[in-house]
Amino acid sequence: MITLEDCQQRDAADALRPLRALFHLPQGLIYLDGNSLGPMPLAAVARAQDVVAREWGEGLIRSWNSADWFTMPQRLGARIAPLIGAAPDQVLVTDTTSVNLYKVLFAALAMARQDQPERRVVLSERSNFPTDLYIAHSLCAAQGFTLKLLEPHEIASALGADSAVLLLTHVNYRTGAMHDMAGVSAAARQAGALMVWDLAHSAGAVPVDLLAAGADFAVGCSYKYLNGGPGAPAFLWVHPQHSARFAQPLSGWWGHAAPFAFTPDYQPAPGVARYLCGTQPILSLALLDCGLDVFDQAQALGGMAALRAKSLALSELFIALVEQQCSDFGLGLATPRASAERGSQVSLTRAHGAGGHAIMQALIARGVIGDFRAGDGAEQLDILRFGLAPLYLRFEDLWHAVDHLRQVLARGEWQQAQFQRAHAVT
Repeated sequence: MITLEDCQQRDAADALRPLRALFHLPQGLIYLDGNSLGPMPLAAVARAQDVVAREWGEGLIRSWNSADWFTMPQRLGARIAPLIGAAPDQVLVTDTTSVNLYKVLFAALAMARQDQPERRVVLSERSNFPTDLYIAHSLCAAQGFTLKLLEPHEIASALGADSAVLLLTHVNYRTGAMHDMAGVSAAARQAGALMVWDLAHSAGAVPVDLLAAGADFAVGCSYKYLNGGPGAPAFLWVHPQHSARFAQPLSGWWGHAAPFAFTPDYQPAPGVARYLCGTQPILSLALLDCGLDVFDQAQALGGMAALRAKSLALSELFIALVEQQCSDFGLGLATPRASAERGSQVSLTRAHGAGGHAIMQALIARGVIGDFRAGDGAEQLDILRFGLAPLYLRFEDLWHAVDHLRQVLARGEWQQAQFQRAHAVT
Protein backbone atom coordinates (compact mmCIF):
# COMPACT_ATOMS: atom_id res chain seq x y z
CA MET A 1 0.00 0.00 0.00
CA ILE A 2 1.56 3.28 -1.15
CA THR A 3 0.67 6.18 1.12
CA LEU A 4 0.91 9.94 0.83
CA GLU A 5 3.60 9.83 3.52
CA ASP A 6 5.66 7.44 1.38
CA CYS A 7 5.57 9.96 -1.47
CA GLN A 8 6.47 12.86 0.80
CA GLN A 9 9.48 10.94 2.10
CA ARG A 10 10.66 10.36 -1.46
CA ASP A 11 10.36 14.07 -2.13
CA ALA A 12 12.43 14.87 0.94
CA ALA A 13 15.20 12.61 -0.37
CA ASP A 14 15.04 13.92 -3.96
CA ALA A 15 18.33 15.61 -4.92
CA LEU A 16 16.59 17.34 -7.84
CA ARG A 17 13.92 19.06 -5.75
CA PRO A 18 15.61 22.54 -5.86
CA LEU A 19 14.89 22.70 -9.60
CA ARG A 20 11.15 23.02 -9.01
CA ALA A 21 11.69 26.52 -7.59
CA LEU A 22 12.98 27.67 -10.99
CA PHE A 23 9.50 27.43 -12.55
CA HIS A 24 6.25 29.32 -12.28
CA LEU A 25 3.74 26.65 -11.24
CA PRO A 26 0.29 28.09 -10.43
CA GLN A 27 -0.90 27.43 -6.91
CA GLY A 28 -3.34 24.54 -6.68
CA LEU A 29 -2.44 22.97 -10.01
CA ILE A 30 -0.77 19.62 -10.65
CA TYR A 31 0.78 20.00 -14.08
CA LEU A 32 1.13 16.71 -15.96
CA ASP A 33 1.19 18.11 -19.49
CA GLY A 34 4.84 19.10 -19.88
CA ASN A 35 5.02 16.62 -22.75
CA SER A 36 2.84 19.08 -24.70
CA LEU A 37 3.91 22.45 -23.26
CA GLY A 38 6.46 22.92 -20.53
CA PRO A 39 5.77 25.44 -17.75
CA MET A 40 7.37 28.87 -17.71
CA PRO A 41 10.81 29.29 -16.14
CA LEU A 42 10.66 32.09 -13.58
CA ALA A 43 13.48 33.92 -15.37
CA ALA A 44 11.46 34.19 -18.60
CA VAL A 45 9.45 37.28 -17.62
CA ALA A 46 12.51 39.39 -16.81
CA ARG A 47 14.30 38.12 -19.89
CA ALA A 48 11.36 39.00 -22.15
CA GLN A 49 11.15 42.46 -20.61
CA ASP A 50 14.87 43.01 -21.14
CA VAL A 51 14.80 41.89 -24.76
CA VAL A 52 11.80 44.11 -25.52
CA ALA A 53 12.70 47.20 -23.49
CA ARG A 54 16.49 47.28 -23.71
CA GLU A 55 17.70 45.15 -26.61
CA TRP A 56 14.89 46.11 -29.00
CA GLY A 57 13.71 49.37 -27.44
CA GLU A 58 17.12 50.96 -26.87
CA GLY A 59 19.47 48.91 -28.99
CA LEU A 60 17.18 48.78 -32.02
CA ILE A 61 18.90 47.32 -35.05
CA ARG A 62 22.28 47.55 -33.34
CA SER A 63 21.28 44.59 -31.17
CA TRP A 64 21.86 42.18 -34.04
CA ASN A 65 25.51 42.82 -33.16
CA SER A 66 25.59 44.28 -29.64
CA ALA A 67 23.19 41.67 -28.17
CA ASP A 68 24.48 38.99 -30.55
CA TRP A 69 21.05 38.24 -31.94
CA PHE A 70 22.58 37.04 -35.18
CA THR A 71 24.24 33.93 -33.75
CA MET A 72 21.38 32.82 -31.50
CA PRO A 73 20.44 29.76 -33.63
CA GLN A 74 23.97 28.43 -33.31
CA ARG A 75 24.45 29.41 -29.65
CA LEU A 76 21.20 27.77 -28.55
CA GLY A 77 21.95 24.75 -30.69
CA ALA A 78 25.26 24.36 -28.88
CA ARG A 79 23.38 24.37 -25.56
CA ILE A 80 20.98 21.64 -26.73
CA ALA A 81 23.79 19.53 -28.22
CA PRO A 82 24.90 17.82 -24.97
CA LEU A 83 21.28 16.84 -24.24
CA ILE A 84 21.08 14.87 -27.50
CA GLY A 85 24.61 13.48 -27.82
CA ALA A 86 25.87 15.89 -30.47
CA ALA A 87 28.82 18.24 -30.88
CA PRO A 88 28.12 21.97 -30.29
CA ASP A 89 28.57 22.94 -33.95
CA GLN A 90 26.15 20.29 -35.25
CA VAL A 91 22.83 21.62 -33.91
CA LEU A 92 20.70 24.62 -34.93
CA VAL A 93 17.62 26.12 -33.30
CA THR A 94 15.37 27.44 -36.04
CA ASP A 95 11.91 27.21 -37.62
CA THR A 96 9.39 24.54 -36.53
CA THR A 97 9.75 20.78 -36.17
CA SER A 98 7.66 20.26 -39.32
CA VAL A 99 9.74 22.68 -41.39
CA ASN A 100 12.99 21.21 -40.08
CA LEU A 101 11.78 17.70 -40.87
CA TYR A 102 11.01 18.82 -44.42
CA LYS A 103 14.55 20.14 -44.75
CA VAL A 104 16.39 17.10 -43.41
CA LEU A 105 14.14 14.54 -45.10
CA PHE A 106 14.60 16.38 -48.40
CA ALA A 107 18.37 16.14 -47.92
CA ALA A 108 18.15 12.45 -46.99
CA LEU A 109 16.11 11.66 -50.11
CA ALA A 110 18.57 13.61 -52.26
CA MET A 111 21.43 11.58 -50.82
CA ALA A 112 19.60 8.32 -51.43
CA ARG A 113 18.73 9.32 -54.98
CA GLN A 114 22.36 10.16 -55.74
CA ASP A 115 24.09 7.30 -53.92
CA GLN A 116 21.60 4.45 -54.28
CA PRO A 117 18.98 5.33 -56.89
CA GLU A 118 17.44 1.86 -56.73
CA ARG A 119 16.25 2.55 -53.17
CA ARG A 120 12.85 4.25 -53.40
CA VAL A 121 11.05 3.37 -50.14
CA VAL A 122 10.74 5.49 -46.99
CA LEU A 123 9.72 3.53 -43.91
CA SER A 124 7.90 4.91 -40.88
CA GLU A 125 5.54 3.86 -38.12
CA ARG A 126 1.82 3.91 -38.70
CA SER A 127 1.47 5.48 -35.24
CA ASN A 128 4.09 8.17 -35.86
CA PHE A 129 3.09 11.75 -35.11
CA PRO A 130 0.82 12.78 -37.99
CA THR A 131 2.77 15.85 -39.11
CA ASP A 132 5.82 13.61 -39.68
CA LEU A 133 3.74 11.35 -41.90
CA TYR A 134 2.22 14.31 -43.76
CA ILE A 135 5.65 15.78 -44.49
CA ALA A 136 7.00 12.39 -45.54
CA HIS A 137 4.03 11.74 -47.80
CA SER A 138 4.32 15.08 -49.56
CA LEU A 139 8.05 14.66 -50.20
CA CYS A 140 7.68 11.07 -51.34
CA ALA A 141 4.89 12.00 -53.73
CA ALA A 142 6.91 14.87 -55.16
CA GLN A 143 10.14 12.91 -55.58
CA GLY A 144 8.96 9.49 -56.69
CA PHE A 145 9.44 7.60 -53.41
CA THR A 146 6.97 5.29 -51.69
CA LEU A 147 6.03 5.81 -48.05
CA LYS A 148 5.48 2.49 -46.28
CA LEU A 149 3.87 2.54 -42.83
CA LEU A 150 4.59 -0.24 -40.36
CA GLU A 151 3.78 -1.52 -36.90
CA PRO A 152 6.76 -1.31 -34.52
CA HIS A 153 7.44 -5.05 -34.63
CA GLU A 154 7.59 -4.97 -38.45
CA ILE A 155 10.40 -2.43 -38.77
CA ALA A 156 13.41 -4.74 -38.59
CA SER A 157 12.08 -7.22 -41.15
CA ALA A 158 10.91 -4.45 -43.50
CA LEU A 159 14.39 -2.94 -43.89
CA GLY A 160 15.76 -4.20 -47.18
CA ALA A 161 17.41 -3.47 -50.50
CA ASP A 162 14.72 -0.95 -51.48
CA SER A 163 14.84 1.04 -48.19
CA ALA A 164 16.13 4.59 -48.61
CA VAL A 165 15.20 6.22 -45.29
CA LEU A 166 13.81 5.09 -41.94
CA LEU A 167 11.91 7.92 -40.21
CA LEU A 168 10.87 7.36 -36.59
CA THR A 169 9.92 9.30 -33.50
CA HIS A 170 12.08 8.17 -30.58
CA VAL A 171 9.24 8.30 -28.02
CA ASN A 172 5.72 7.71 -29.31
CA TYR A 173 3.47 10.68 -28.64
CA ARG A 174 0.41 8.55 -27.78
CA THR A 175 1.80 5.68 -25.74
CA GLY A 176 5.15 6.92 -24.46
CA ALA A 177 6.83 3.80 -25.89
CA MET A 178 10.51 4.40 -26.66
CA HIS A 179 12.60 2.85 -29.42
CA ASP A 180 16.07 1.46 -28.86
CA MET A 181 17.80 4.27 -30.75
CA ALA A 182 21.18 2.57 -31.04
CA GLY A 183 19.71 -0.78 -32.09
CA VAL A 184 17.28 0.65 -34.65
CA SER A 185 19.90 3.01 -36.10
CA ALA A 186 22.33 0.11 -36.45
CA ALA A 187 19.69 -1.98 -38.22
CA ALA A 188 18.99 0.86 -40.66
CA ARG A 189 22.69 1.37 -41.30
CA GLN A 190 23.26 -2.34 -41.89
CA ALA A 191 20.41 -2.35 -44.39
CA GLY A 192 21.90 0.65 -46.20
CA ALA A 193 19.14 3.09 -45.20
CA LEU A 194 19.54 6.57 -43.72
CA MET A 195 18.16 7.11 -40.20
CA VAL A 196 16.06 10.19 -39.32
CA TRP A 197 14.86 10.66 -35.73
CA ASP A 198 12.19 12.98 -34.32
CA LEU A 199 13.15 13.83 -30.73
CA ALA A 200 10.08 15.93 -29.88
CA HIS A 201 9.18 13.73 -26.88
CA SER A 202 12.77 12.86 -25.96
CA ALA A 203 14.96 15.95 -25.72
CA GLY A 204 15.29 17.05 -22.11
CA ALA A 205 13.36 14.04 -20.79
CA VAL A 206 15.43 10.96 -21.65
CA PRO A 207 19.13 10.54 -22.47
CA VAL A 208 19.83 10.70 -26.20
CA ASP A 209 23.16 10.01 -27.94
CA LEU A 210 22.81 10.61 -31.66
CA LEU A 211 26.48 10.33 -32.52
CA ALA A 212 27.00 7.12 -30.58
CA ALA A 213 23.88 5.64 -32.15
CA GLY A 214 25.14 6.41 -35.65
CA ALA A 215 22.02 8.35 -36.67
CA ASP A 216 22.05 10.56 -39.78
CA PHE A 217 19.55 13.35 -39.10
CA ALA A 218 17.34 14.47 -36.22
CA VAL A 219 14.78 17.15 -35.46
CA GLY A 220 13.07 18.08 -32.23
CA CYS A 221 10.81 20.40 -30.32
CA SER A 222 11.84 22.92 -27.66
CA TYR A 223 8.52 23.86 -26.06
CA LYS A 224 7.87 20.52 -24.36
CA TYR A 225 10.51 19.20 -21.96
CA LEU A 226 12.94 22.04 -22.83
CA ASN A 227 10.39 24.61 -21.57
CA GLY A 228 10.99 27.16 -24.32
CA GLY A 229 7.45 28.57 -24.38
CA PRO A 230 4.46 28.13 -26.74
CA GLY A 231 5.60 27.84 -30.34
CA ALA A 232 9.28 28.08 -29.40
CA PRO A 233 11.61 27.37 -32.34
CA ALA A 234 12.58 23.76 -32.96
CA PHE A 235 16.03 22.29 -33.50
CA LEU A 236 17.74 20.11 -36.06
CA TRP A 237 20.89 18.01 -36.13
CA VAL A 238 22.83 16.68 -39.11
CA HIS A 239 25.64 14.19 -38.81
CA PRO A 240 28.87 16.00 -39.75
CA GLN A 241 29.57 13.57 -42.58
CA HIS A 242 26.38 14.79 -44.29
CA SER A 243 26.20 18.46 -43.34
CA ALA A 244 28.04 19.84 -46.39
CA ARG A 245 26.66 17.49 -49.02
CA PHE A 246 23.43 19.18 -50.05
CA ALA A 247 21.80 22.57 -49.91
CA GLN A 248 18.48 22.16 -48.14
CA PRO A 249 15.37 23.07 -50.16
CA LEU A 250 14.50 26.33 -48.36
CA SER A 251 17.55 28.25 -49.51
CA GLY A 252 16.90 31.52 -47.75
CA TRP A 253 19.42 34.25 -47.10
CA TRP A 254 20.27 33.18 -43.53
CA GLY A 255 21.59 29.92 -44.90
CA HIS A 256 23.87 31.71 -47.37
CA ALA A 257 27.63 31.54 -46.90
CA ALA A 258 27.74 35.36 -46.78
CA PRO A 259 24.20 36.65 -46.15
CA PHE A 260 25.20 40.31 -46.03
CA ALA A 261 27.09 40.16 -49.29
CA PHE A 262 23.64 40.28 -50.93
CA THR A 263 24.73 38.40 -54.04
CA PRO A 264 22.00 37.23 -56.43
CA ASP A 265 23.33 33.66 -56.53
CA TYR A 266 22.93 31.25 -53.61
CA GLN A 267 26.03 29.78 -52.03
CA PRO A 268 25.20 27.53 -49.05
CA ALA A 269 26.93 28.17 -45.76
CA PRO A 270 29.40 25.54 -44.58
CA GLY A 271 28.16 22.79 -42.31
CA VAL A 272 24.82 22.77 -40.56
CA ALA A 273 24.38 26.57 -40.92
CA ARG A 274 23.05 25.96 -44.43
CA TYR A 275 19.88 24.61 -42.81
CA LEU A 276 18.91 28.13 -41.74
CA CYS A 277 16.39 29.93 -43.92
CA GLY A 278 14.97 33.34 -42.95
CA THR A 279 15.17 35.92 -40.18
CA GLN A 280 14.90 34.36 -36.73
CA PRO A 281 12.23 35.00 -34.02
CA ILE A 282 14.47 36.67 -31.45
CA LEU A 283 11.91 36.97 -28.64
CA SER A 284 11.14 33.25 -28.78
CA LEU A 285 14.80 32.32 -28.97
CA ALA A 286 15.54 34.42 -25.89
CA LEU A 287 12.84 32.66 -23.86
CA LEU A 288 14.20 29.25 -24.87
CA ASP A 289 17.53 30.40 -23.46
CA CYS A 290 15.82 30.57 -20.05
CA GLY A 291 14.54 27.02 -20.37
CA LEU A 292 18.03 25.79 -21.16
CA ASP A 293 19.44 27.64 -18.15
CA VAL A 294 17.51 25.16 -15.98
CA PHE A 295 19.41 22.27 -17.56
CA ASP A 296 22.69 23.96 -16.65
CA GLN A 297 21.61 23.83 -13.03
CA ALA A 298 20.37 20.27 -13.44
CA GLN A 299 23.83 19.31 -14.67
CA ALA A 300 25.28 20.13 -11.27
CA LEU A 301 22.74 17.75 -9.70
CA GLY A 302 23.53 14.76 -11.90
CA GLY A 303 22.39 15.88 -15.35
CA MET A 304 20.38 13.69 -17.69
CA ALA A 305 21.24 10.50 -15.80
CA ALA A 306 19.65 11.88 -12.63
CA LEU A 307 16.67 13.25 -14.55
CA ARG A 308 16.13 9.88 -16.22
CA ALA A 309 16.31 8.03 -12.91
CA LYS A 310 13.69 10.33 -11.40
CA SER A 311 11.52 10.14 -14.52
CA LEU A 312 11.43 6.35 -14.27
CA ALA A 313 10.71 6.51 -10.56
CA LEU A 314 7.82 8.92 -11.21
CA SER A 315 6.30 6.78 -13.95
CA GLU A 316 6.64 3.58 -11.91
CA LEU A 317 4.93 5.29 -8.97
CA PHE A 318 2.14 6.66 -11.16
CA ILE A 319 1.42 3.24 -12.68
CA ALA A 320 1.43 1.60 -9.25
CA LEU A 321 -0.91 4.24 -7.80
CA VAL A 322 -3.37 3.92 -10.68
CA GLU A 323 -3.44 0.16 -10.23
CA GLN A 324 -3.82 0.56 -6.47
CA GLN A 325 -6.63 3.12 -6.53
CA CYS A 326 -8.37 2.84 -9.92
CA SER A 327 -8.32 -0.84 -10.82
CA ASP A 328 -12.11 -1.13 -10.97
CA PHE A 329 -12.83 1.66 -13.44
CA GLY A 330 -12.01 0.31 -16.89
CA LEU A 331 -8.60 1.90 -17.35
CA GLY A 332 -5.75 0.16 -19.13
CA LEU A 333 -2.08 0.93 -19.62
CA ALA A 334 -0.69 1.83 -23.04
CA THR A 335 2.82 2.66 -21.80
CA PRO A 336 5.37 -0.18 -21.66
CA ARG A 337 6.20 -1.48 -18.21
CA ALA A 338 9.82 -2.16 -19.11
CA SER A 339 11.84 0.92 -18.16
CA ALA A 340 14.09 0.70 -21.23
CA GLU A 341 11.01 0.95 -23.45
CA ARG A 342 9.36 3.90 -21.68
CA GLY A 343 9.80 7.61 -22.24
CA SER A 344 8.75 10.23 -19.67
CA GLN A 345 4.98 9.89 -19.80
CA VAL A 346 2.30 7.43 -18.79
CA SER A 347 -0.67 6.85 -21.08
CA LEU A 348 -3.82 5.28 -19.73
CA THR A 349 -6.41 3.76 -22.03
CA ARG A 350 -10.17 3.89 -22.05
CA ALA A 351 -12.52 2.13 -24.45
CA HIS A 352 -13.23 4.35 -27.44
CA GLY A 353 -16.33 6.44 -26.76
CA ALA A 354 -16.39 5.56 -23.05
CA GLY A 355 -15.81 9.07 -21.75
CA GLY A 356 -12.03 9.42 -21.99
CA HIS A 357 -12.22 13.06 -23.08
CA ALA A 358 -14.77 13.88 -20.37
CA ILE A 359 -12.66 12.19 -17.70
CA MET A 360 -9.72 14.38 -18.63
CA GLN A 361 -11.90 17.50 -18.62
CA ALA A 362 -13.18 16.62 -15.16
CA LEU A 363 -9.60 16.13 -13.97
CA ILE A 364 -8.59 19.50 -15.40
CA ALA A 365 -11.51 21.12 -13.56
CA ARG A 366 -10.03 19.67 -10.36
CA GLY A 367 -6.65 21.21 -11.16
CA VAL A 368 -4.91 18.11 -12.57
CA ILE A 369 -3.80 18.95 -16.10
CA GLY A 370 -3.08 16.20 -18.59
CA ASP A 371 -4.42 15.76 -22.10
CA PHE A 372 -6.44 13.41 -24.31
CA ARG A 373 -5.85 11.67 -27.63
CA ALA A 374 -8.78 9.96 -29.33
CA GLY A 375 -8.68 6.50 -30.83
CA ASP A 376 -10.29 5.66 -34.15
CA GLY A 377 -12.94 3.38 -32.69
CA ALA A 378 -11.61 0.33 -34.51
CA GLU A 379 -7.99 -0.55 -33.72
CA GLN A 380 -7.12 2.07 -31.13
CA LEU A 381 -8.20 2.91 -27.63
CA ASP A 382 -8.67 6.45 -26.37
CA ILE A 383 -5.62 7.76 -24.52
CA LEU A 384 -5.34 9.87 -21.37
CA ARG A 385 -1.77 11.22 -21.38
CA PHE A 386 0.22 12.29 -18.35
CA GLY A 387 3.65 13.86 -18.85
CA LEU A 388 6.03 13.27 -15.95
CA ALA A 389 8.72 15.92 -16.22
CA PRO A 390 11.37 15.31 -13.55
CA LEU A 391 12.56 18.92 -13.41
CA TYR A 392 9.60 20.12 -11.39
CA LEU A 393 7.22 17.28 -10.50
CA ARG A 394 7.05 15.89 -6.99
CA PHE A 395 6.13 12.36 -5.97
CA GLU A 396 3.44 13.86 -3.79
CA ASP A 397 1.90 15.47 -6.88
CA LEU A 398 1.29 12.03 -8.36
CA TRP A 399 -0.40 10.73 -5.23
CA HIS A 400 -2.85 13.63 -5.30
CA ALA A 401 -3.35 13.36 -9.08
CA VAL A 402 -4.35 9.70 -8.89
CA ASP A 403 -6.59 10.41 -5.90
CA HIS A 404 -8.40 13.02 -8.00
CA LEU A 405 -8.68 10.51 -10.84
CA ARG A 406 -10.21 7.96 -8.49
CA GLN A 407 -12.79 10.48 -7.27
CA VAL A 408 -13.70 11.55 -10.82
CA LEU A 409 -14.35 7.91 -11.71
CA ALA A 410 -15.97 6.76 -8.46
CA ARG A 411 -18.36 9.71 -8.30
CA GLY A 412 -19.12 9.71 -12.01
CA GLU A 413 -18.15 13.38 -12.23
CA TRP A 414 -17.03 12.92 -15.84
CA GLN A 415 -20.66 12.31 -16.87
CA GLN A 416 -21.65 15.92 -16.14
CA ALA A 417 -22.73 17.91 -19.19
CA GLN A 418 -20.01 20.54 -18.78
CA PHE A 419 -17.33 17.91 -19.45
CA GLN A 420 -18.88 16.58 -22.66
CA ARG A 421 -18.11 19.66 -24.76
CA ALA A 422 -15.32 19.27 -27.28
CA HIS A 423 -12.57 21.90 -27.40
CA ALA A 424 -10.36 22.89 -30.33
CA VAL A 425 -7.28 21.63 -28.46
CA THR A 426 -7.57 18.38 -26.51
